[in-house]
Amino acid sequence: MDKDRQKELEELLREDTGDLRILNKYEKALIMTIGVSWALFQLSIASFLTIDSTFSRSIHLAFAMAMVFTSIPFLKRHHIKSMPFLSQRNGIPVIDYIFAAIGVSVSLYIIFAWTGISMRMGSPNLADKVFGLLLIIMVFEATRRAIGPALPIVGILFTLYGFFGPNLPDIMAYRGVNLDKYVSQLSLSTEGIFGIPLRVSTNIVFLFVLMGAMLEKAGAGKFFIDLAFAGLGRYKGGPAKSAVIASGLTGLVSGSSVANVVTTGTFTIPLMKKTGYPATKAGATEVAASINGQLMPPIMGAAAFIIAEYVNVPYIQVVKAAFIPALVAYIALFYVTHLEASKLGLKGLPKEELPNAKEVLKNGFHYLVPITWLVVELMVLRHSPAMSAFRTIIILVFTILYQEIRKIKKEGSNLTKAIKNSLQLTAEAFVSGSRNMVVVALACASAGVVVGLVATGIGSMITELVDTLAHGNIYLLLIITAMASLLLGMGLPTTANYIVMASLTAPVIVTIGHNYGFFIPLMAAHLFCFYFGIIADDTPPVGLAAYAAAALAETDPIPTAIQGFIYDMRTAILPFMFVFNPDLILYHITSWPKIIMIFVMAILGSFAFASALQGWFITKNKWYEIPFFLTATWILFNPSGPIEAFNLPPNLKYYMYLVGIAIFALLYVEQKMRLKTAKS
Repeated sequence: MDKDRQKELEELLREDTGDLRILNKYEKALIMTIGVSWALFQLSIASFLTIDSTFSRSIHLAFAMAMVFTSIPFLKRHHIKSMPFLSQRNGIPVIDYIFAAIGVSVSLYIIFAWTGISMRMGSPNLADKVFGLLLIIMVFEATRRAIGPALPIVGILFTLYGFFGPNLPDIMAYRGVNLDKYVSQLSLSTEGIFGIPLRVSTNIVFLFVLMGAMLEKAGAGKFFIDLAFAGLGRYKGGPAKSAVIASGLTGLVSGSSVANVVTTGTFTIPLMKKTGYPATKAGATEVAASINGQLMPPIMGAAAFIIAEYVNVPYIQVVKAAFIPALVAYIALFYVTHLEASKLGLKGLPKEELPNAKEVLKNGFHYLVPITWLVVELMVLRHSPAMSAFRTIIILVFTILYQEIRKIKKEGSNLTKAIKNSLQLTAEAFVSGSRNMVVVALACASAGVVVGLVATGIGSMITELVDTLAHGNIYLLLIITAMASLLLGMGLPTTANYIVMASLTAPVIVTIGHNYGFFIPLMAAHLFCFYFGIIADDTPPVGLAAYAAAALAETDPIPTAIQGFIYDMRTAILPFMFVFNPDLILYHITSWPKIIMIFVMAILGSFAFASALQGWFITKNKWYEIPFFLTATWILFNPSGPIEAFNLPPNLKYYMYLVGIAIFALLYVEQKMRLKTAKS
């Protein structure tokens, strides 16, 4: 990789992690103090510290403010000669200490003034208004630095709409808000900035992000990559298949698509190119695999915990609903890599170039202990996500210590050094987790502005507006929602995108669907928004994951993003299917034989769709075969579709699966015969 691309990749990763400044030892100590203190505070409220929920959110936001203003300059890339301190990266300028102090102060105001605020709820005094408005401004500025301008712009547009709504034309008009209502709703209550998203960020998400950071610092990412290559590297298209598995496992460690690309892509992309993958397809495969890391239960990124709150179900229900679509998405991508390898006539890597599976497991089995324990806590013992994550973190502390003790045995050092190294690694993981958490915390706080304003009456107006645009057509409504999610996702992280779209459109999808005779479970509507928020991570021309992969593959980012998006079409079809066929999210389904049947049929449906999209099955497709692949896809994903379309008896629903299988099997036989004829 040339120096320019290496520099570009490093810059992308630094921006993604928020580690942009070169600090002296005192400033490093300050950042470490903030990061470790934040982590210890979160661990304490998850265990022994009892504190009012609103106060804990306030402190959580204050830590995020302190971290972002001391770590990220006012301007990341542009430089103003007359005011160099705005983009200063060597040290922390005085102005950012001031920003940090103001941000912390306005975040904590609700704690110190809570008694008075609760007594004058809805009628803020001058101090409430000043601190409330300053809080909104500082949240927007902190979010702009951490994430970019898109989310603050959305919040500002909603604010303008809130104040000027009464003056707009009838179709857009709504009653609006005044300054007292605006400040009370967004800054002084739990309906806005301190609402559900920030509560979930405070109580649950931080612990999972911290757990991921600890796994990463311990070296679990490298273990997952080696394990994937040891198992799959020797097969056709082995490096690409290994990338899919490694990225899925790394999704447990990293909630960031960019970090996932850099972690796994550093190994997988060069090896894909070595075995014959074109650079663009090598990068695109890694992008498609990495962004789907947030789909995989049991963690699923921050948004999944917020889904549980919005839908008002236990988190295990979200995991249950998301399990089949997520697994199908990954199996389909695995199949896509197989088709690409078949088209290109590729082989796997020689056995001598691959890690030894026994050695990999022997040296890294301890990484599986905390992950296994987390799954047991969530899925078997059915403990809360917060308790499960907290206990897993405790196990991780001892896992890191065990790892360091193993190292000193090889080096011949003493136990004191092992304890010292494990404490250092744990502290670094705490700081890393806090840095990673900044984006989520500020995304939740800024999205809370939109959520709070929607609750003032904008929501019902949006339902009417979208209904008018969709003309009562549920298909058009879903397309509008998907396109809006993709557009928002160009500038927003997945969590913020989901919160905004779920607040605006998830209730609309359910309501309008009901009005026109379609029953759509609320869970399906929320997962629909969630999926398209994830897919937006590689939507051209902005997808940062594609830029990172392109830098590693030494190719152009736009073609990489486009190819990655084509690969992700096999994920994009899933939300449409589970909206019309709730069986895919196991809605009211508990029978294991039926669950297995739905899962297998969904896999076959995804294979049929991938074959149509890639133009290849066991050989190159003919144009007339594509409609049959798509028909098989439709039937296998949604057997009720043909029944409703042709007015067939409803009791034939599951028999339609046989029709889909028959079409797919006939295509296989036809291509097999065509291949045999061509060879002879």
